[in-house]
Amino acid sequence: MAHDGPGGRSETAEERADRQWQELIQEIRVAQTGVQILFGFLLTVAFTPHFQGLPQIDKVIYIVTVVLGALATGALIGPVSFHRIVSGRRIKPEAVAWASRLTFTGLILLLATCTSALLLVLRVATHNALVPWLVAGVLTWYLLCWFVLPLWARVRYTAVD
Repeated sequence: MAHDGPGGRSETAEERADRQWQELIQEIRVAQTGVQILFGFLLTVAFTPHFQGLPQIDKVIYIVTVVLGALATGALIGPVSFHRIVSGRRIKPEAVAWASRLTFTGLILLLATCTSALLLVLRVATHNALVPWLVAGVLTWYLLCWFVLPLWARVRYTAVD
């Protein structure tokens, strides 16, 4: 039985779940590509000659960054595995909800990975007192683009019934 959903769509719960799944998969493709490239690059750093000469604090930042990248990768690939395991069980709305949670968790972890990687690279490249300020500025930019703007638009443009 079709009914009007958000935005006046006439779709069944199954149709809505199918649409939401497709939208989510497109979003994951973008985030997955970024995290996989970053994670792959991070994995190679420990094998460079320069790595051995890094101060211990930079090695700790590197380890934290790699672990964050691994966690982000897991969370952003998780929805694919989740879908594969529950496919055909007629629980698409629940799968969409769980995949959405995993994706959001992955985005938070990607945010932390990018911030940590930027901190490491700037520390190694400059040894400048401006590094924390630059990282804080970029983190603020990420937060604005990834969370503040969408939340503002959600509040501003969502109709109240």
